[in-house]
Amino acid sequence: MAINKAQIRRLHYRIAPLWVLPLVLTSLSGSLYHVTILMGTRADFLWLVEIHKGNFGPLRLEIIYPFINTFAVLMLAGTGITMWLQTPRRKRL
Repeated sequence: MAINKAQIRRLHYRIAPLWVLPLVLTSLSGSLYHVTILMGTRADFLWLVEIHKGNFGPLRLEIIYPFINTFAVLMLAGTGITMWLQTPRRKRL
Protein backbone atom coordinates (compact mmCIF):
# COMPACT_ATOMS: atom_id res chain seq x y z
CA MET A 1 0.00 0.00 0.00
CA ALA A 2 1.58 3.24 -1.15
CA ILE A 3 1.27 6.34 0.98
CA ASN A 4 0.41 9.42 -1.03
CA LYS A 5 1.38 13.05 -0.46
CA ALA A 6 -1.85 13.98 1.29
CA GLN A 7 -1.50 11.15 3.82
CA ILE A 8 2.10 12.10 4.65
CA ARG A 9 1.17 15.77 5.07
CA ARG A 10 -1.81 14.86 7.26
CA LEU A 11 0.35 12.59 9.42
CA HIS A 12 3.04 15.25 9.78
CA TYR A 13 0.41 17.92 10.52
CA ARG A 14 -1.06 15.78 13.30
CA ILE A 15 2.10 14.51 14.96
CA ALA A 16 4.28 17.63 14.77
CA PRO A 17 2.52 19.60 17.54
CA LEU A 18 2.59 16.57 19.85
CA TRP A 19 6.18 15.55 19.31
CA VAL A 20 7.74 19.00 19.21
CA LEU A 21 6.93 19.70 22.89
CA PRO A 22 9.38 17.18 24.43
CA LEU A 23 12.06 18.24 21.94
CA VAL A 24 11.65 21.93 22.80
CA LEU A 25 11.59 21.22 26.55
CA THR A 26 14.76 19.16 26.33
CA SER A 27 16.58 21.71 24.18
CA LEU A 28 15.60 24.75 26.22
CA SER A 29 16.19 23.20 29.63
CA GLY A 30 19.62 21.88 28.59
CA SER A 31 20.68 25.19 27.07
CA LEU A 32 19.39 27.27 29.97
CA TYR A 33 21.09 24.99 32.49
CA HIS A 34 24.37 25.38 30.62
CA VAL A 35 23.97 29.16 30.86
CA THR A 36 23.53 28.83 34.65
CA ILE A 37 26.77 26.81 34.78
CA LEU A 38 28.59 29.57 32.90
CA MET A 39 27.14 32.20 35.24
CA GLY A 40 28.07 30.18 38.35
CA THR A 41 24.48 29.85 39.60
CA ARG A 42 24.07 26.15 38.94
CA ALA A 43 22.75 25.26 42.40
CA ASP A 44 19.77 27.61 42.05
CA PHE A 45 18.57 25.98 38.86
CA LEU A 46 18.73 22.23 39.48
CA TRP A 47 15.04 22.06 38.57
CA LEU A 48 16.13 22.62 34.95
CA VAL A 49 18.04 19.33 35.09
CA GLU A 50 14.92 17.57 36.31
CA ILE A 51 12.91 18.92 33.38
CA HIS A 52 15.75 18.05 31.02
CA LYS A 53 15.71 14.44 32.24
CA GLY A 54 11.92 14.16 31.97
CA ASN A 55 10.88 14.54 35.59
CA PHE A 56 7.77 16.69 35.81
CA GLY A 57 6.81 16.69 39.49
CA PRO A 58 5.02 13.44 40.25
CA LEU A 59 5.30 12.36 36.60
CA ARG A 60 8.69 10.60 36.36
CA LEU A 61 9.52 9.85 32.72
CA GLU A 62 13.32 9.71 32.99
CA ILE A 63 13.43 6.06 31.88
CA ILE A 64 11.44 6.55 28.65
CA TYR A 65 12.05 10.26 27.96
CA PRO A 66 15.14 9.72 25.78
CA PHE A 67 13.19 7.21 23.70
CA ILE A 68 10.29 9.65 23.35
CA ASN A 69 12.69 12.31 22.06
CA THR A 70 14.40 9.86 19.71
CA PHE A 71 11.07 8.68 18.33
CA ALA A 72 9.95 12.29 17.90
CA VAL A 73 13.06 13.24 15.93
CA LEU A 74 12.80 10.16 13.72
CA MET A 75 9.08 10.63 13.02
CA LEU A 76 9.36 14.33 12.25
CA ALA A 77 12.49 13.84 10.15
CA GLY A 78 10.95 10.88 8.31
CA THR A 79 7.71 12.61 7.41
CA GLY A 80 9.48 15.90 6.69
CA ILE A 81 12.06 14.32 4.37
CA THR A 82 9.35 12.30 2.64
CA MET A 83 7.34 15.48 1.97
CA TRP A 84 10.49 17.26 0.79
CA LEU A 85 11.35 14.45 -1.63
CA GLN A 86 7.81 14.47 -3.03
CA THR A 87 7.83 18.17 -3.90
CA PRO A 88 8.11 18.84 -7.61
CA ARG A 89 11.41 20.30 -8.76
CA ARG A 90 11.50 23.59 -10.64
CA LYS A 91 13.07 23.61 -14.05
CA ARG A 92 16.12 25.78 -14.50
CA LEU A 93 16.16 28.29 -17.30
